[in-house]
Amino acid sequence: MTASSEHDDDAAPGPAATAGSAARPAAADDDHSPGTRARAASGADTQDRSGRRLHLNAFLYGTGHHQAAWRAPDSAVHRLTDIGYYEELARTAERGLFDAVFFADGHSVGDVSGGPHWSLEPLTALSAMARVTDRIGLVCTVSSTFFTPFHAARMLASLDHISGGRAGWNVVTSMWDAEARNHGYEAMPPKDERYERAREFVAVARALWASWDSDAVTANRDGQWANPAKLHPVHHQGKHFLVDGPLTVPRCPQGEPVLFQAGASGPGKALAGDVAEGIYAVAYDLPAAQGYYADVKSHVAAAGRDPDSVVVMPGLVTYVGRTHEEALAKQERVDRLLPVEQSLAQLSTFVEQDCSGWDLDAPVPDLAPLEEFTGPQGRYGTILRIVEAENPTVRQLLGRLAAGGGHCTMVGTPESIADRMQEWFENGGADGFNLMPPVQPDALTDFVDLVVPELQRRGLFRTKYTATTLRGHLTQA
Repeated sequence: MTASSEHDDDAAPGPAATAGSAARPAAADDDHSPGTRARAASGADTQDRSGRRLHLNAFLYGTGHHQAAWRAPDSAVHRLTDIGYYEELARTAERGLFDAVFFADGHSVGDVSGGPHWSLEPLTALSAMARVTDRIGLVCTVSSTFFTPFHAARMLASLDHISGGRAGWNVVTSMWDAEARNHGYEAMPPKDERYERAREFVAVARALWASWDSDAVTANRDGQWANPAKLHPVHHQGKHFLVDGPLTVPRCPQGEPVLFQAGASGPGKALAGDVAEGIYAVAYDLPAAQGYYADVKSHVAAAGRDPDSVVVMPGLVTYVGRTHEEALAKQERVDRLLPVEQSLAQLSTFVEQDCSGWDLDAPVPDLAPLEEFTGPQGRYGTILRIVEAENPTVRQLLGRLAAGGGHCTMVGTPESIADRMQEWFENGGADGFNLMPPVQPDALTDFVDLVVPELQRRGLFRTKYTATTLRGHLTQA
Protein backbone atom coordinates (compact mmCIF):
# COMPACT_ATOMS: atom_id res chain seq x y z
CA MET A 1 0.00 0.00 0.00
CA THR A 2 0.99 3.57 -0.47
CA ALA A 3 1.21 5.74 2.62
CA SER A 4 -1.03 8.71 2.13
CA SER A 5 0.77 11.41 4.05
CA GLU A 6 4.42 11.15 3.16
CA HIS A 7 3.99 14.09 0.81
CA ASP A 8 1.36 16.35 2.22
CA ASP A 9 0.54 17.97 -1.11
CA ASP A 10 0.94 14.98 -3.39
CA ALA A 11 -0.52 12.11 -1.42
CA ALA A 12 -3.61 10.08 -2.09
CA PRO A 13 -6.05 8.41 0.31
CA GLY A 14 -6.93 4.77 0.36
CA PRO A 15 -5.28 1.75 -1.18
CA ALA A 16 -4.28 1.32 -4.77
CA ALA A 17 -3.99 -1.94 -6.57
CA THR A 18 -3.17 -3.11 -10.03
CA ALA A 19 -4.19 -5.90 -12.33
CA GLY A 20 -1.60 -8.33 -13.53
CA SER A 21 2.05 -7.61 -13.99
CA ALA A 22 3.19 -4.68 -16.07
CA ALA A 23 6.15 -4.21 -18.34
CA ARG A 24 9.40 -3.52 -16.58
CA PRO A 25 9.60 0.13 -15.39
CA ALA A 26 11.90 2.43 -17.31
CA ALA A 27 13.75 3.01 -14.05
CA ALA A 28 14.34 -0.69 -13.54
CA ASP A 29 17.92 -1.76 -13.71
CA ASP A 30 19.52 -4.27 -16.01
CA ASP A 31 22.55 -6.41 -15.34
CA HIS A 32 23.97 -5.19 -18.65
CA SER A 33 23.71 -1.48 -17.87
CA PRO A 34 26.60 0.79 -18.92
CA GLY A 35 27.79 1.21 -15.34
CA THR A 36 28.00 -2.53 -14.83
CA ARG A 37 29.91 -3.06 -18.08
CA ALA A 38 32.32 -0.22 -17.36
CA ARG A 39 33.02 -1.44 -13.86
CA ALA A 40 33.61 -4.97 -15.09
CA ALA A 41 35.97 -3.70 -17.77
CA SER A 42 38.02 -1.55 -15.42
CA GLY A 43 37.90 -3.81 -12.38
CA ALA A 44 37.95 -0.64 -10.27
CA ASP A 45 35.69 0.42 -7.44
CA THR A 46 34.18 3.85 -7.77
CA GLN A 47 33.37 6.55 -5.32
CA ASP A 48 32.12 10.12 -5.46
CA ARG A 49 35.12 12.38 -6.03
CA SER A 50 33.90 14.99 -3.56
CA GLY A 51 33.98 12.46 -0.72
CA ARG A 52 30.21 12.59 -0.36
CA ARG A 53 28.39 9.52 0.86
CA LEU A 54 24.84 8.44 0.24
CA HIS A 55 22.20 8.83 2.92
CA LEU A 56 19.58 6.13 3.39
CA ASN A 57 16.23 6.38 5.11
CA ALA A 58 13.83 3.45 5.61
CA PHE A 59 10.20 4.48 5.13
CA LEU A 60 8.28 1.87 7.13
CA TYR A 61 4.65 1.33 6.24
CA GLY A 62 2.34 -1.49 7.22
CA THR A 63 3.38 -4.75 5.57
CA GLY A 64 5.14 -2.85 2.78
CA HIS A 65 4.47 -0.16 0.21
CA HIS A 66 3.03 -2.51 -2.36
CA GLN A 67 -0.76 -2.34 -2.20
CA ALA A 68 -1.04 -6.13 -2.19
CA ALA A 69 1.77 -6.91 0.26
CA TRP A 70 -0.68 -7.71 3.06
CA ARG A 71 -2.42 -10.33 0.90
CA ALA A 72 0.64 -12.59 0.72
CA PRO A 73 0.26 -15.82 2.73
CA ASP A 74 3.40 -15.07 4.75
CA SER A 75 2.77 -11.32 5.27
CA ALA A 76 3.04 -9.66 8.68
CA VAL A 77 -0.53 -8.34 8.47
CA HIS A 78 -1.41 -10.00 11.79
CA ARG A 79 1.41 -8.07 13.52
CA LEU A 80 0.52 -4.47 12.67
CA THR A 81 -0.26 -3.61 16.30
CA ASP A 82 2.68 -5.64 17.63
CA ILE A 83 5.49 -3.25 18.55
CA GLY A 84 7.93 -6.13 18.22
CA TYR A 85 7.37 -6.10 14.45
CA TYR A 86 8.46 -2.48 14.12
CA GLU A 87 11.35 -2.99 16.51
CA GLU A 88 12.60 -5.79 14.25
CA LEU A 89 12.36 -3.54 11.19
CA ALA A 90 14.26 -0.78 12.97
CA ARG A 91 17.02 -3.18 14.02
CA THR A 92 17.32 -4.43 10.43
CA ALA A 93 17.68 -0.88 9.14
CA GLU A 94 20.23 -0.11 11.85
CA ARG A 95 22.18 -3.23 10.89
CA GLY A 96 22.28 -1.69 7.41
CA LEU A 97 23.64 1.57 8.92
CA PHE A 98 20.68 3.63 7.67
CA ASP A 99 20.48 7.26 8.74
CA ALA A 100 16.90 6.87 9.95
CA VAL A 101 13.60 5.06 9.89
CA PHE A 102 10.54 7.10 9.05
CA PHE A 103 6.82 6.88 9.74
CA ALA A 104 4.22 8.80 7.78
CA ASP A 105 0.89 9.41 9.48
CA GLY A 106 -2.77 9.76 8.61
CA HIS A 107 -5.81 10.94 10.53
CA SER A 108 -8.63 9.10 8.78
CA VAL A 109 -9.12 5.37 8.51
CA GLY A 110 -9.69 5.12 4.74
CA ASP A 111 -11.20 2.11 3.01
CA VAL A 112 -10.34 -0.73 5.36
CA SER A 113 -11.69 -3.33 2.94
CA GLY A 114 -8.67 -2.82 0.72
CA GLY A 115 -6.06 -3.26 3.40
CA PRO A 116 -4.59 -1.57 6.49
CA HIS A 117 -3.44 2.03 6.45
CA TRP A 118 -2.57 3.22 9.95
CA SER A 119 -2.14 1.20 13.12
CA LEU A 120 0.04 2.36 16.01
CA GLU A 121 0.46 6.09 16.70
CA PRO A 122 3.93 6.84 15.25
CA LEU A 123 5.54 8.89 18.03
CA THR A 124 4.54 6.29 20.58
CA ALA A 125 5.92 3.51 18.39
CA LEU A 126 9.18 5.36 17.74
CA SER A 127 9.68 5.87 21.48
CA ALA A 128 9.51 2.11 21.94
CA MET A 129 11.79 1.53 18.95
CA ALA A 130 14.32 3.91 20.49
CA ARG A 131 14.77 1.48 23.36
CA VAL A 132 15.93 -1.39 21.14
CA THR A 133 18.22 0.62 18.85
CA ASP A 134 21.34 2.67 19.50
CA ARG A 135 22.20 4.87 16.52
CA ILE A 136 19.49 4.99 13.88
CA GLY A 137 17.42 8.17 13.56
CA LEU A 138 13.67 8.16 14.27
CA VAL A 139 11.59 10.44 12.04
CA CYS A 140 7.87 11.03 12.38
CA THR A 141 5.27 13.03 10.49
CA VAL A 142 3.43 15.58 12.64
CA SER A 143 0.77 17.76 11.02
CA SER A 144 0.92 21.50 11.59
CA THR A 145 -2.80 21.67 10.78
CA PHE A 146 -3.98 19.20 13.42
CA PHE A 147 -1.55 19.75 16.31
CA THR A 148 -0.50 22.83 18.26
CA PRO A 149 3.15 23.95 18.44
CA PHE A 150 3.43 23.36 22.18
CA HIS A 151 2.03 19.83 21.95
CA ALA A 152 4.26 18.89 19.01
CA ALA A 153 7.38 20.50 20.47
CA ARG A 154 6.87 18.69 23.75
CA MET A 155 6.37 15.28 22.13
CA LEU A 156 9.30 15.63 19.75
CA ALA A 157 11.65 16.94 22.43
CA SER A 158 10.66 13.98 24.57
CA LEU A 159 11.48 11.56 21.73
CA ASP A 160 14.85 13.26 21.30
CA HIS A 161 15.60 12.75 25.00
CA ILE A 162 14.35 9.15 25.00
CA SER A 163 16.47 8.29 21.95
CA GLY A 164 19.57 10.22 22.98
CA GLY A 165 19.38 12.72 20.12
CA ARG A 166 17.87 10.77 17.23
CA ALA A 167 14.50 12.47 16.65
CA GLY A 168 13.32 14.02 13.41
CA TRP A 169 10.10 15.79 12.40
CA ASN A 170 8.58 15.59 8.94
CA VAL A 171 6.56 18.80 8.73
CA VAL A 172 3.31 18.37 6.79
CA THR A 173 0.16 20.44 6.44
CA SER A 174 -2.11 17.45 5.59
CA MET A 175 -4.75 17.77 2.90
CA TRP A 176 -7.75 15.46 3.15
CA ASP A 177 -11.19 16.59 4.29
CA ALA A 178 -11.78 13.20 5.94
CA GLU A 179 -8.83 13.95 8.22
CA ALA A 180 -9.97 17.52 8.87
CA ARG A 181 -13.36 16.30 10.09
CA ASN A 182 -11.62 14.37 12.85
CA HIS A 183 -10.11 17.62 14.13
CA GLY A 184 -13.02 20.05 14.27
CA TYR A 185 -12.93 21.29 10.66
CA GLU A 186 -15.79 20.97 8.19
CA ALA A 187 -13.19 20.79 5.42
CA MET A 188 -9.45 21.22 5.04
CA PRO A 189 -8.36 24.88 5.05
CA PRO A 190 -7.01 26.21 1.72
CA LYS A 191 -3.40 25.36 0.86
CA ASP A 192 -2.06 28.91 1.30
CA GLU A 193 -3.67 29.14 4.73
CA ARG A 194 -2.24 25.75 5.73
CA TYR A 195 1.28 26.77 4.75
CA GLU A 196 0.95 30.13 6.47
CA ARG A 197 -0.02 28.26 9.63
CA ALA A 198 2.84 25.79 9.11
CA ARG A 199 5.42 28.57 8.97
CA GLU A 200 4.15 30.08 12.19
CA PHE A 201 3.90 26.61 13.74
CA VAL A 202 7.54 25.77 12.98
CA ALA A 203 8.76 29.15 14.23
CA VAL A 204 6.94 28.71 17.53
CA ALA A 205 8.12 25.11 17.98
CA ARG A 206 11.72 26.17 17.41
CA ALA A 207 11.35 29.02 19.89
CA LEU A 208 10.00 26.56 22.45
CA TRP A 209 12.92 24.18 21.92
CA ALA A 210 15.27 27.13 22.48
CA SER A 211 13.42 28.30 25.59
CA TRP A 212 15.73 26.32 27.86
CA ASP A 213 19.45 27.06 27.82
CA SER A 214 21.54 23.93 27.55
CA ASP A 215 22.88 24.45 31.08
CA ALA A 216 19.58 25.49 32.67
CA VAL A 217 19.24 22.29 34.72
CA THR A 218 21.80 22.18 37.53
CA ALA A 219 20.07 19.53 39.69
CA ASN A 220 21.72 21.01 42.78
CA ARG A 221 20.16 19.04 45.61
CA ASP A 222 21.13 21.73 48.09
CA GLY A 223 19.85 24.55 45.91
CA GLN A 224 17.98 24.91 42.64
CA TRP A 225 16.93 22.17 40.26
CA ALA A 226 17.14 24.64 37.37
CA ASN A 227 18.19 28.25 37.03
CA PRO A 228 15.07 30.34 36.26
CA ALA A 229 17.24 32.92 34.51
CA LYS A 230 18.13 30.32 31.91
CA LEU A 231 14.50 29.70 30.90
CA HIS A 232 13.04 32.10 28.38
CA PRO A 233 9.37 32.78 27.78
CA VAL A 234 8.30 32.78 24.15
CA HIS A 235 5.46 35.31 24.41
CA HIS A 236 4.28 34.55 20.91
CA GLN A 237 1.02 36.07 19.71
CA GLY A 238 0.45 35.49 16.01
CA LYS A 239 -2.39 34.95 13.59
CA HIS A 240 -2.79 31.26 14.43
CA PHE A 241 -1.19 30.71 17.83
CA LEU A 242 -0.81 32.30 21.25
CA VAL A 243 2.00 30.63 23.17
CA ASP A 244 3.69 31.96 26.29
CA GLY A 245 6.24 29.21 26.91
CA PRO A 246 8.73 28.08 28.05
CA LEU A 247 8.43 24.43 27.09
CA THR A 248 7.96 21.92 29.93
CA VAL A 249 10.80 19.74 28.59
CA PRO A 250 14.44 20.84 29.06
CA ARG A 251 16.71 21.43 26.06
CA CYS A 252 16.93 18.19 24.09
CA PRO A 253 20.21 16.51 23.07
CA GLN A 254 20.20 17.84 19.47
CA GLY A 255 19.02 21.29 20.54
CA GLU A 256 16.02 20.68 18.35
CA PRO A 257 14.90 17.64 16.34
CA VAL A 258 15.98 17.47 12.69
CA LEU A 259 13.37 19.02 10.39
CA PHE A 260 12.23 17.25 7.22
CA GLN A 261 9.77 18.39 4.57
CA ALA A 262 8.17 16.71 1.58
CA GLY A 263 6.00 19.17 -0.31
CA ALA A 264 6.01 19.17 -4.11
CA SER A 265 4.02 22.38 -4.55
CA GLY A 266 5.50 25.86 -4.67
CA PRO A 267 4.61 26.65 -1.02
CA GLY A 268 5.94 23.24 0.04
CA LYS A 269 9.30 23.74 -1.66
CA ALA A 270 9.54 27.28 -0.29
CA LEU A 271 8.99 26.00 3.25
CA ALA A 272 11.54 23.25 2.68
CA GLY A 273 14.03 25.83 1.45
CA ASP A 274 13.58 27.87 4.61
CA VAL A 275 13.62 25.21 7.33
CA ALA A 276 14.31 21.64 6.15
CA GLU A 277 17.50 19.72 6.79
CA GLY A 278 16.19 16.70 4.90
CA ILE A 279 13.72 16.60 2.03
CA TYR A 280 11.67 13.61 0.90
CA ALA A 281 11.04 13.79 -2.85
CA VAL A 282 8.99 12.05 -5.53
CA ALA A 283 10.83 11.33 -8.80
CA TYR A 284 10.00 8.61 -11.27
CA ASP A 285 13.23 8.93 -13.28
CA LEU A 286 16.55 10.77 -13.26
CA PRO A 287 15.39 13.82 -15.30
CA ALA A 288 12.49 14.34 -12.89
CA ALA A 289 14.86 13.91 -9.94
CA GLN A 290 17.34 16.40 -11.38
CA GLY A 291 14.61 18.95 -11.98
CA TYR A 292 13.26 18.71 -8.45
CA TYR A 293 16.75 18.61 -6.92
CA ALA A 294 17.87 21.79 -8.69
CA ASP A 295 14.62 23.56 -7.93
CA VAL A 296 14.48 22.79 -4.22
CA LYS A 297 18.20 23.50 -3.75
CA SER A 298 17.60 26.91 -5.34
CA HIS A 299 14.95 27.55 -2.70
CA VAL A 300 17.50 26.66 -0.01
CA ALA A 301 20.01 29.09 -1.52
CA ALA A 302 17.36 31.82 -1.84
CA ALA A 303 16.73 31.45 1.89
CA GLY A 304 20.42 32.25 2.53
CA ARG A 305 21.28 28.69 3.47
CA ASP A 306 23.96 26.35 2.12
CA PRO A 307 22.31 23.99 -0.41
CA ASP A 308 24.86 21.29 0.43
CA SER A 309 23.61 21.28 4.03
CA VAL A 310 20.19 19.95 2.97
CA VAL A 311 19.83 16.26 2.08
CA VAL A 312 17.39 15.45 -0.75
CA MET A 313 16.14 11.85 -0.69
CA PRO A 314 13.78 10.66 -3.44
CA GLY A 315 11.60 7.67 -2.66
CA LEU A 316 12.94 4.36 -3.99
CA VAL A 317 11.18 1.01 -4.37
CA THR A 318 13.51 -1.95 -4.93
CA TYR A 319 13.11 -5.61 -5.84
CA VAL A 320 16.53 -7.19 -5.35
CA GLY A 321 17.63 -10.63 -6.52
CA ARG A 322 20.92 -12.39 -6.97
CA THR A 323 19.90 -12.59 -10.62
CA HIS A 324 17.70 -10.25 -12.59
CA GLU A 325 15.21 -13.05 -13.13
CA GLU A 326 14.94 -13.63 -9.39
CA ALA A 327 14.23 -9.93 -8.83
CA LEU A 328 11.53 -9.91 -11.52
CA ALA A 329 9.95 -12.99 -9.96
CA LYS A 330 9.71 -11.19 -6.61
CA GLN A 331 7.96 -8.26 -8.25
CA GLU A 332 5.60 -10.46 -10.25
CA ARG A 333 4.73 -12.56 -7.20
CA VAL A 334 3.25 -9.61 -5.32
CA ASP A 335 1.79 -7.98 -8.45
CA ARG A 336 -0.37 -11.05 -9.01
CA LEU A 337 -2.17 -10.36 -5.74
CA LEU A 338 -3.58 -7.01 -6.91
CA PRO A 339 -7.35 -6.66 -7.50
CA VAL A 340 -8.29 -4.65 -10.60
CA GLU A 341 -11.30 -2.75 -9.26
CA GLN A 342 -9.40 -1.37 -6.30
CA SER A 343 -6.49 -0.34 -8.49
CA LEU A 344 -8.70 1.62 -10.86
CA ALA A 345 -10.44 3.28 -7.91
CA GLN A 346 -7.19 4.72 -6.64
CA LEU A 347 -6.13 5.81 -10.11
CA SER A 348 -9.43 7.70 -10.24
CA THR A 349 -8.36 9.50 -7.06
CA PHE A 350 -4.95 10.34 -8.50
CA VAL A 351 -6.28 11.82 -11.76
CA GLU A 352 -9.64 13.10 -10.43
CA GLN A 353 -11.75 11.36 -13.05
CA ASP A 354 -13.64 8.09 -13.19
CA CYS A 355 -11.31 5.35 -14.49
CA SER A 356 -13.59 2.41 -13.69
CA GLY A 357 -14.53 1.90 -17.34
CA TRP A 358 -11.05 2.25 -18.81
CA ASP A 359 -9.85 -0.63 -20.99
CA LEU A 360 -6.92 -2.22 -19.18
CA ASP A 361 -5.12 -3.13 -22.39
CA ALA A 362 -5.70 0.18 -24.22
CA PRO A 363 -3.49 3.26 -24.00
CA VAL A 364 -4.14 5.64 -21.12
CA PRO A 365 -6.84 8.15 -22.18
CA ASP A 366 -5.97 11.82 -22.46
CA LEU A 367 -5.28 13.54 -19.16
CA ALA A 368 -5.50 17.25 -18.34
CA PRO A 369 -2.20 19.17 -18.48
CA LEU A 370 -0.59 19.85 -15.13
CA GLU A 371 -1.43 23.56 -15.15
CA GLU A 372 -5.15 22.75 -15.42
CA PHE A 373 -5.19 20.09 -12.70
CA THR A 374 -6.66 21.31 -9.42
CA GLY A 375 -5.71 18.37 -7.20
CA PRO A 376 -2.40 17.27 -5.61
CA GLN A 377 0.19 18.03 -8.27
CA GLY A 378 3.23 16.00 -7.20
CA ARG A 379 1.94 12.54 -7.97
CA TYR A 380 -0.20 13.73 -10.89
CA GLY A 381 2.88 15.24 -12.50
CA THR A 382 4.63 11.89 -12.09
CA ILE A 383 1.75 10.11 -13.82
CA LEU A 384 1.91 12.56 -16.71
CA ARG A 385 5.64 11.93 -17.02
CA ILE A 386 5.18 8.15 -17.10
CA VAL A 387 2.47 8.46 -19.76
CA GLU A 388 4.56 10.81 -21.88
CA ALA A 389 7.74 8.74 -21.61
CA GLU A 390 6.27 5.27 -22.13
CA ASN A 391 2.79 5.59 -23.64
CA PRO A 392 1.71 2.69 -21.39
CA THR A 393 -1.52 0.79 -21.39
CA VAL A 394 -3.78 1.34 -18.41
CA ARG A 395 -2.63 -2.03 -17.06
CA GLN A 396 1.04 -0.99 -17.36
CA LEU A 397 0.38 2.33 -15.63
CA LEU A 398 -1.30 0.54 -12.75
CA GLY A 399 1.78 -1.64 -12.48
CA ARG A 400 3.98 1.43 -12.13
CA LEU A 401 1.82 2.81 -9.35
CA ALA A 402 1.34 -0.45 -7.45
CA ALA A 403 4.26 0.15 -5.09
CA GLY A 404 5.31 3.64 -4.17
CA GLY A 405 2.70 5.54 -6.18
CA GLY A 406 5.03 6.76 -8.92
CA HIS A 407 8.31 6.78 -7.04
CA CYS A 408 11.27 5.30 -8.84
CA THR A 409 11.25 1.51 -9.00
CA MET A 410 14.48 -0.45 -9.48
CA VAL A 411 14.39 -4.17 -10.24
CA GLY A 412 17.62 -6.14 -10.52
CA THR A 413 20.78 -7.40 -8.93
CA PRO A 414 22.67 -5.56 -6.18
CA GLU A 415 25.18 -4.35 -8.78
CA SER A 416 22.60 -3.02 -11.23
CA ILE A 417 20.60 -1.26 -8.52
CA ALA A 418 23.78 0.27 -7.10
CA ASP A 419 24.61 1.45 -10.63
CA ARG A 420 21.37 3.36 -10.87
CA MET A 421 21.60 4.80 -7.36
CA GLN A 422 25.14 5.95 -8.10
CA GLU A 423 24.00 7.54 -11.36
CA TRP A 424 21.37 9.60 -9.54
CA PHE A 425 23.78 10.49 -6.74
CA GLU A 426 26.59 11.65 -9.02
CA ASN A 427 24.42 13.50 -11.50
CA GLY A 428 22.41 15.93 -9.41
CA GLY A 429 19.41 13.71 -8.74
CA ALA A 430 19.79 12.77 -5.08
CA ASP A 431 21.87 13.04 -1.93
CA GLY A 432 20.43 9.73 -0.80
CA PHE A 433 17.24 7.71 -0.97
CA ASN A 434 14.08 7.17 1.07
CA LEU A 435 13.79 3.40 0.70
CA MET A 436 10.17 2.21 0.41
CA PRO A 437 10.27 -1.58 0.79
CA PRO A 438 7.42 -3.04 -1.28
CA VAL A 439 7.16 -6.02 1.07
CA GLN A 440 8.23 -5.90 4.71
CA PRO A 441 10.42 -7.28 6.13
CA ASP A 442 11.69 -9.16 3.05
CA ALA A 443 12.52 -6.26 0.73
CA LEU A 444 14.23 -4.30 3.51
CA THR A 445 16.30 -7.35 4.47
CA ASP A 446 17.24 -7.95 0.82
CA PHE A 447 18.43 -4.36 0.46
CA VAL A 448 20.45 -4.46 3.68
CA ASP A 449 22.05 -7.82 2.92
CA LEU A 450 22.65 -7.36 -0.81
CA VAL A 451 22.69 -3.70 -1.90
CA VAL A 452 24.31 -2.04 1.11
CA PRO A 453 27.51 -4.14 0.84
CA GLU A 454 27.77 -3.23 -2.85
CA LEU A 455 27.40 0.48 -2.05
CA GLN A 456 30.04 0.12 0.67
CA ARG A 457 32.39 -1.67 -1.74
CA ARG A 458 32.17 1.33 -4.04
CA GLY A 459 32.91 3.77 -1.23
CA LEU A 460 29.43 5.30 -1.55
CA PHE A 461 28.06 4.41 1.88
CA ARG A 462 29.34 4.30 5.43
CA THR A 463 30.83 1.12 6.85
CA LYS A 464 30.11 2.14 10.43
CA TYR A 465 28.28 4.88 12.28
CA THR A 466 30.54 7.80 13.11
CA ALA A 467 27.92 9.94 14.84
CA THR A 468 25.45 9.31 17.65
CA THR A 469 22.69 11.72 16.60
CA LEU A 470 20.46 11.95 13.55
CA ARG A 471 21.84 15.38 12.68
CA GLY A 472 25.31 13.90 12.94
CA HIS A 473 24.43 11.15 10.45
CA LEU A 474 23.12 13.72 7.96
CA THR A 475 26.11 16.04 8.24
CA GLN A 476 28.90 13.48 8.31
CA ALA A 477 30.06 11.43 5.32
